[in-house]
Amino acid sequence: MEATEDSSEIFRAKLNLETAQIAWKELQRYFASGVALAVAPDLDLVEVAYQMSQDNSAQIQQWIAARKFGRVSEEQAQGWLATDEILWAVVVSPWVLVQPVRQLQ
Repeated sequence: MEATEDSSEIFRAKLNLETAQIAWKELQRYFASGVALAVAPDLDLVEVAYQMSQDNSAQIQQWIAARKFGRVSEEQAQGWLATDEILWAVVVSPWVLVQPVRQLQ
């Protein structure tokens, strides 16, 4: 069991290294293709990506039900384009997960 925990931590670290900040205008084609998924600011983007990669449908459904995860809405896309938003992004093929960059208070 420990090997599984180690491998999951290694995979999470790999996902973390694959995240990047990118302008929404660079991601619009993924929105148009229907593969851009929005992650709420209070969730851990890497953890969401990990759970998706593991096909943890129970957890994913909880996030969807809580409106913390799902397809980028037309309203979100238009708002991010209007403000030239920079987002965190990570790919869990075929999906592109995006999350607003948190502003320090």
